[in-house]
Amino acid sequence: MAELLGWQVPEDRRAATRRLDALVREHRFTIAVVFPLVGAVTLLASAENLLPPPLAFNPFFVLFGTLVMRLPLVAGIAPLLDRKAVAALGLLTAYSYGIELYGVRTGWPYGEFTYGVDLGPMLLGEVPLGLPVFFFPLVLNSYLLVLLLLGRRAESMLPRLLATLATVLLVDLVLDPGAVAIGFWEYELGQFYGVPWQNYQGWLLSGSIAVLLFDLGFDRAGLRRRLESCEFMLDDLVSFVLLWGGINLFYANWVPVGLAALLGGSLLWTDRFDFDLSETRLGRAVRR
Repeated sequence: MAELLGWQVPEDRRAATRRLDALVREHRFTIAVVFPLVGAVTLLASAENLLPPPLAFNPFFVLFGTLVMRLPLVAGIAPLLDRKAVAALGLLTAYSYGIELYGVRTGWPYGEFTYGVDLGPMLLGEVPLGLPVFFFPLVLNSYLLVLLLLGRRAESMLPRLLATLATVLLVDLVLDPGAVAIGFWEYELGQFYGVPWQNYQGWLLSGSIAVLLFDLGFDRAGLRRRLESCEFMLDDLVSFVLLWGGINLFYANWVPVGLAALLGGSLLWTDRFDFDLSETRLGRAVRR
């Protein structure tokens, strides 16, 4: 391997994948538990005006924390990113920017809303440039969870896609009320914890397109094999439950809290987060 500023550069994609897997495993608890808990506390402190302006809702902190929590999912799908999968992600990126821009300008399909917090660089000054980082994992985590929960029944296309879409909606029923509560965005009409029902109708559209593109773009058999060998692949969903479940709990949004608990229970049922803390860097540091 070549060296770059004292860091050995992997020779090929397989070596890079092994290194990323090792990185996530070593810091698994920190990524999946510590980061979302710290994120929830800092976001709540920002929303309650307990942090000074340079730190409150700092967009770079928000984006950095989100990227770190996405690492298990990125590492999990990295070996499966062939031309077909990349093309699907490219199409979905273009679609997500387009529909979000249209939604901000017209109020369709999500309802009239405005961003209340700077979420990083903005495309055309209207839509967060990091939108795919926020949106894609919600759908892909739902897809992976359904593959585990349905087992062999996931081989049938209709049950697989419908179950994934239902899970995507469940995820958004947790996300949007929490995001509205801390001021990430605000809807003109609030019906479900500050979120209009039209928003979820819009998610039916966007979610259906995203689920279909993921289903067509990724090798399902490869995803199954990777799920079996990569125990941390759904850790990003663990982070989601802790972060947004915690925020909803703080504001007594009891229905979203219950739905977050349902997602957490599904993860426990699949036995995806049972690991020896002593194997992580944090565990070794505590034992010293």
